[in-house]
Amino acid sequence: QREVERREAFKRQGHGEYREVSEGDFLGEVTRSEKVICHFYHKEFYRCKIMDKHLKTLAPRHVDTKFIKVDAENAPFFVTKLAIKTLPCVLLFSKGIAIDRLVGFQDLGTKDDFSTTKLENVLIKKGMLSKKKKEEDDEDAEYQESIRRSVRSSENLDSDSD
Repeated sequence: QREVERREAFKRQGHGEYREVSEGDFLGEVTRSEKVICHFYHKEFYRCKIMDKHLKTLAPRHVDTKFIKVDAENAPFFVTKLAIKTLPCVLLFSKGIAIDRLVGFQDLGTKDDFSTTKLENVLIKKGMLSKKKKEEDDEDAEYQESIRRSVRSSENLDSDSD
C-alpha cells in the first residue's frame, strides 16, 4: 500500500506521462522532482520524433522519474544557458542539476533503429531509471532483436565455414 501511495504522489507531480512544458514552466518542473529526463526537440526533425516515441513508451513504466519535453525553438534562453547545440538532446536532471545528457543518438548506436530497451538500459546505467523486473513480452522482444541482429551480421555459431 505504501508503494501505491508513493506512485500516486509521483503522478500528482506529473510523473508517469511524457508531456511538453513551456520555457516559463521548465525550471519549476525540473526542480520539483528528484529525477527528470528532459528532451529538447524540434517539431520537424525526424530524429526528435524517434526519441519522442521511445520516451513516451518509457514514461508510464518508470513513475519515479519525470519525463518532459521542451520545444527548442520556443526556449532560446535555456537552449543557450544549457549549451544545446545538437538535437535531439536529452538532458538528465538530478535534484534540479543537469548531471548528464544524450546528444543525438551517440550513446544509442548512432542508428535510427535503436530499441526502447536500449535507451532504457542507457538511462538505467546513468542512474535515471531504476531497474525493474521485465515483463515477458519485453524479454521476448529482446530475444527477437538478438536473433535479428545475429542473422543480419551472418554470425552463425553452429557453422563450420570460416
